[in-house]
Amino acid sequence: MTMIDITPRQLRKAANLTEKIAALDKELAGILGHNGFSRTVPAGTARKKHKMSRAGRAAIQAAQKARWAKVHAAQN
Repeated sequence: MTMIDITPRQLRKAANLTEKIAALDKELAGILGHNGFSRTVPAGTARKKHKMSRAGRAAIQAAQKARWAKVHAAQN
């Protein structure tokens, strides 16, 4: 079933379940004193993006070219 095939009744039921889960999640956080098993990420805790250096990217690119050269050499 795709999102297009969902009826308004099913959509409302899904929204209700989502609201119940959020309420239970909040209650659990209150009991545990932290986010516990929360599915939501607290504000301000976005993941850091790991940037690859140019040298690292160049090394990967050179290795890939070497692998392709080896494959093409074996074919000829």
